[in-house]
Amino acid sequence: MSSDRKIVALVDCNNFYVSCERVFNPKLDGKPTVVLSNNDGCVISRSDEAKLIGIEMGVPIFKCQELVEKHKIQVLSSNYVLYGDMSHRVMKTLSIFCPEIEIYSIDEAFLSFSGMDPEEINNYCRLITKTVLKWVGIPISIGIGPTKTLAKVANKIAKKNKRATGGVFNLTDHPDIDKVLENMEVGGIWGIGRQYSKFLKKNGVMNALQLRDSPDEWLHKNLTVVGMRTALELRGVSCIELEIMQKNKKAIGRSRSFGTDLFTLDELNQAVSTFVTMAGEYLRKQKSLAAGIHVFVISNPFKEGPRYFNSVSINLPRPTALVSELINYALQGLKTIFREGVKYKKAGILLFGLVPDDITQLDFFLPSYPGSKEKKLMEVLDIINTKYGRNTVYPLSNGVERKWKMRQLKKSPSYTTNWTEIPEVKT
Repeated sequence: MSSDRKIVALVDCNNFYVSCERVFNPKLDGKPTVVLSNNDGCVISRSDEAKLIGIEMGVPIFKCQELVEKHKIQVLSSNYVLYGDMSHRVMKTLSIFCPEIEIYSIDEAFLSFSGMDPEEINNYCRLITKTVLKWVGIPISIGIGPTKTLAKVANKIAKKNKRATGGVFNLTDHPDIDKVLENMEVGGIWGIGRQYSKFLKKNGVMNALQLRDSPDEWLHKNLTVVGMRTALELRGVSCIELEIMQKNKKAIGRSRSFGTDLFTLDELNQAVSTFVTMAGEYLRKQKSLAAGIHVFVISNPFKEGPRYFNSVSINLPRPTALVSELINYALQGLKTIFREGVKYKKAGILLFGLVPDDITQLDFFLPSYPGSKEKKLMEVLDIINTKYGRNTVYPLSNGVERKWKMRQLKKSPSYTTNWTEIPEVKT
């Protein structure tokens, strides 16, 4: 028996970064574990055991040192290459079960079950959770509802009550949906940010049920289209469609805080060149060209010395994805904003004015990038780095000994993307 009703599921990987680490290091199972942000700064992923101890999300790790030592919390540096590859494996597995998939983030995806028998969806989702765990090793939770927002609500319940729900919770035709929404704090609703949350609470709207039942006129006046859309979604009226086709980005940025302060232009050149190389890979992946590049630098605000922030934007003579050309203009811009005697803590770039690589304005004096030998060169570069791993081939301007790279004192190996770091099995 099929149904024409719209049914959406949100799949969310549980404690994703920690779960990725546990796949290859089973000794972490059952132990309180946290993963840190860039330069080993703040907690960005926590195991359930770490949550129970009281480790908060986003807290600087130095503030938790007493808890870390008392409870022997395992502390790991972030390993984004590993997490990205594991995310790809999870999403590929999900696509086998449901071709209509929107990859929402590195650890979340919306699935469309419209047309399926509502009575079979719960069992089907339980099969998905078991399969992802078996094939990839990552535990997931699935929330189901007639809208994206209700699927988000359901997912939070599935994740919070894993034993009772088995990791799957369905709000479609739920008999006590009013009670569920009443227990959902308004600030926890998808689409309700911090400012909206403060405003709503100030006006007596404390939970999802009260938001759902607020008058349309009041919502339109005070929360505009966003608030009205969220309320309708809570009422079961779908207003946010699945984005099955991934939209190309309108700008691509890369930036990073340095593991140690930089002082010289040569050191900054290496960092900026690397950021451009990384952004260029993504630019070509989405088959786009950049018409401009923005470069910025920031001093260390916590060290003695001059405070400094500056940036520059450069319009390119032609839209391009040629990495040497992008690096050349980025470094020219960096030279104009560099100041001696500054302790630089962060730098970054932004590629803007993106256009499809098959539709460009021709220039009488400049050859077009599409169809050129330069494009073929970039294609070969990307093929090599895809096959043998990132940075197998890279511009010399990126440097060899990178003083600026992130501090990752407790980083795990790149188990799935580096031949020299493949896990060893001893018998």
